[in-house]
Amino acid sequence: MDEVQTDRIVIIGAGLGALYAALTLAPLPVVMISPDALGQGASSAWAQGGVAAAMDAGDSPEAHATDTRRAGAGTVDAAVADLVTREAREHILDLTTLGAPFDRTSDGGYVLSREAAHSFARVVRVKGDQAGAEIMRALIERVRACPSVQVIEGVLAEGLDVTEGRVTGVRLVSSAPEGSAPVLLRGAAHLMAGGGSAGLYAITTNPPRIRGQALGMAARAGAEIADAEFVQFHPTAMDVGEDPAPLATEALRGEGATLINRQGVRFMLNEHPDAELAPRDVVARAIFAQTQAGNQPQLDTRAALGARVTDLYPSVSGACVRNGIDPVHQPIPVAAAAHYHMGGIATDLAGRSSLPGLWACGECASTGLHGANRLASNGLLEALVYARRAAQDIAATCDLAEAAAPIELRVKLGGAVVNPDLLMALRQTMTTHVGVVRQAEGLRQALRDIAALERQQPDCEGMLNVTAAATLIAAAALLREESRGAHERSDFPDLSPALASRSRMTWTDARMLRDDLLNT
Repeated sequence: MDEVQTDRIVIIGAGLGALYAALTLAPLPVVMISPDALGQGASSAWAQGGVAAAMDAGDSPEAHATDTRRAGAGTVDAAVADLVTREAREHILDLTTLGAPFDRTSDGGYVLSREAAHSFARVVRVKGDQAGAEIMRALIERVRACPSVQVIEGVLAEGLDVTEGRVTGVRLVSSAPEGSAPVLLRGAAHLMAGGGSAGLYAITTNPPRIRGQALGMAARAGAEIADAEFVQFHPTAMDVGEDPAPLATEALRGEGATLINRQGVRFMLNEHPDAELAPRDVVARAIFAQTQAGNQPQLDTRAALGARVTDLYPSVSGACVRNGIDPVHQPIPVAAAAHYHMGGIATDLAGRSSLPGLWACGECASTGLHGANRLASNGLLEALVYARRAAQDIAATCDLAEAAAPIELRVKLGGAVVNPDLLMALRQTMTTHVGVVRQAEGLRQALRDIAALERQQPDCEGMLNVTAAATLIAAAALLREESRGAHERSDFPDLSPALASRSRMTWTDARMLRDDLLNT
């Protein structure tokens, strides 16, 4: 295997956390690894709602933290919630300085939206539903102009090199369809910011490349994984047959849009006192139940927004038009879709993983902020807070050069790539057995199916990463014998006070559980 040594800090990923960390580290030399052109293929760019922060004089970080803990159903790390919500305002102001064009009022304040389970309107937005794309655009412009940051596009990470228990490098391959032989890049430090795992499901809102690879890679290297069972299903993905499914942002319900079924019944009124603004797990299960019953759930924006939906929510209206739906006059068909993974690489307050030499931020990390159910628009906020914290810790604790030569990375095309048919079978297994509602035998079957699919491509690291991530999610879900937040067990429908804590698991633990099932 070819090997390249650099004095640059290696950031694996190209989403919000990766970009923000790179800018925080400047002028220290950084290299970002991006499978696609910057701004393409990252979940951050698809985020519609915005960034949650107590920006109104009547709101407070304490109220934001309380809402975060309440939504998280008993497993939020209170210290993390306090820390993140306290720092939120600072990051909004920083993003504004960096050029993020947040919606502003006539007197210069921030336009704030209210989303599900928030007690206050505190979601800072851009052009209605363009927050992720516009924040990413502003940061990409800054990164492109930053002389200390090198971006290598068209390559992806497929494995971590560990020497004497410490991460010392990352194996990279071409992201071209034909793949390539791996190249080992050894950096001064390594920050994982490679996205989440919701793309492991057949019905998902995640970009096509986001399949749990970052989690799988870190787990296979020995990092501890936390809260793997907690996968958030967005209630209102558009049920229009697209893969990934377009998202009908929660902000629509914040504006008064309602959920109805094909009989025109507003079914959330009987599900929760907050109706459409109930926590996401509650709404997602209600949508799922309506779908299972053949009642065709729909999001109705007609009375609340009318013709304004086109101007205020261009992403939503554009997806509607693309699929022959007129949201001004027709309700939008919706379904629950895998959207965000609360679980991930376990990190401390500085973004350090349990594996020395590896930091993590963004959706691939599990900080303890989200608990069993992420509060709406806390995802981008967490990415910002921990990207900066990880970057600051790397700068403070590592022996870093003040400058480094550009990296010349040459990959030789041709290598093992994930079989798309096997990947689709894996995604279907996850949706069928590890989805919105779970039960023991289905989870056991999922683990058997995942092992069988893995055996069909045992020498493909890309396949091993996604099957490792899927195994960890299913194994953690099997072990949590209760229903809590986004984790719903039909065979254990009640909340168990004894289980009100975060889960921890290694790849060795998950694989042993899976192997035991195969041997019985």
